Amino acid sequence: MRKSKSDRKKSRWKYIFLSGIIIGFIIIMGTNRAVSFTSSNQYCSSCHSHPHAISSWKFSTHYDNHSGIVVKCVECHLPPDGIEYLTKKIKFGVKDLYGEFFKDASEINWDEKSKLEHAIKYTFKESCIKCHQNLFPLNLSKEGSEAHLYYTQIPDQIHCINCHLNVGHYSGETGYSKNVLFGKTSAESEIFNEPFELTSFNNYTEYIPGTNVSFGMVAIKGGSFMMGSSENEKYRQPDEGPITHIHISPFFMGKIEVTWDEYIAFYNQTASEGRLPEKTKKASATMKADAITGATPPYGPPDQGWGMGSRPAITMTHHAAEVYCQWLSLITGKKYRLPTESEWEYACRGGTESVNFFNIEPKHFEGKSIFSRLFNKGNPDVDNYVIYAGNAQGKTEEPRKMEENPFGLINMLGNVSEFCSDWYSPETYSHFSDKELTNPKGPVNGEEYVIRGGSFKSIEKNIRSASRAHTETDKWLLTDPQIPKSIWWYSDCDFVGFRVVCEPDKNILNSDSK
Repeated sequence: MRKSKSDRKKSRWKYIFLSGIIIGFIIIMGTNRAVSFTSSNQYCSSCHSHPHAISSWKFSTHYDNHSGIVVKCVECHLPPDGIEYLTKKIKFGVKDLYGEFFKDASEINWDEKSKLEHAIKYTFKESCIKCHQNLFPLNLSKEGSEAHLYYTQIPDQIHCINCHLNVGHYSGETGYSKNVLFGKTSAESEIFNEPFELTSFNNYTEYIPGTNVSFGMVAIKGGSFMMGSSENEKYRQPDEGPITHIHISPFFMGKIEVTWDEYIAFYNQTASEGRLPEKTKKASATMKADAITGATPPYGPPDQGWGMGSRPAITMTHHAAEVYCQWLSLITGKKYRLPTESEWEYACRGGTESVNFFNIEPKHFEGKSIFSRLFNKGNPDVDNYVIYAGNAQGKTEEPRKMEENPFGLINMLGNVSEFCSDWYSPETYSHFSDKELTNPKGPVNGEEYVIRGGSFKSIEKNIRSASRAHTETDKWLLTDPQIPKSIWWYSDCDFVGFRVVCEPDKNILNSDSK
């Protein structure tokens, strides 16, 4: 019997429906296979041009461990299964393809890409927790238990890789644990018995008694300058004014920032968990290091694995820098301290009144577009004077030959930002009641301290003589699990150091003025 028109229409829709189910099933299966295929370690390594991604993964505990479990790339670098997994996979995939076809892998700074601030964007805490559900296993150390307990109190503020950055890609023994070997060395070398005898107001080289370490000090003649920035200065911030006429007395200042060699000399002579051998202590009758109690061992490598030596010392707290100055004063018989903010700006300017001592207007491409990042590559004219984001390789540098400022100081606006002795206030200059001041010292109290000068992380707009910043204690101690937190080391700050000032004896100034 011939089907009616209505029955034929129903049959047609039934076939369409069944065909849709079959096609949908094929699409789902195909998509699932495509997702599975593009989520394999082999596929990931075929696109990623990082030269050490696979080898460092195979040396890590996510590959080489007692249980034999191998953690795949996507298990860390994508969220757990779900819509977010697919959206992030598409987003990262497009980015990777762009990099594969349009970027030169040899020009990419892979060390910089491996740092926490970059890695945290591509590693998901939810994925960490999916595997590591028990934060207090039986074999966890006491320090580990304290750290994980601290994490449970502020889980929204800390990512797992803040402390476990290298568990997925091994990069040496840089775990977040107490570094009891910090500062220890077996090297034998000739040591200085006495500090430099200061008899005139001239540049000099200081010798640290009981060590082979020395450093240069520059004589900064007194004078006057206009502190702060004018309202029409490009990139000016509200806390940089109003401009005030300042008189500064003569002082000595470190030619470069305090190096690791200098800071480790302090640590070895004062650390609460280690002193120099007795025979070394007796090398100088003036040495009184035992009168100063110094830092406890840091967690992990405070140099971030970049190297020590003549690189600027970093990650110490403002308190640690002040104690260093007290120690240096004690063993040299001079008065060393941190510079005041007015001394620092006077020394940085070196008699100039321009936006920076090299008189180059800063350039900065605002925004986060591909084009702004593409063209914000640094300035060859600036490269000769400071180490900053445009020429640094994502880390501090040794004080290689950079152009000195007019006073003979190096890297006043780059390499690392520098502590000042003043408390910070955005209203500091507004509170200067007089139009002319002599050696001002800022607020009498506060919560954070002034830091001045750009660093290896700074873009051009922040390498200006008047640019101000301040410590961020809570932020810089976020991942420190100790209770109370360390007064010696910042767990989360790698771009601040300091340079010292020495106050000249009045007799020296009087004799030189005759």
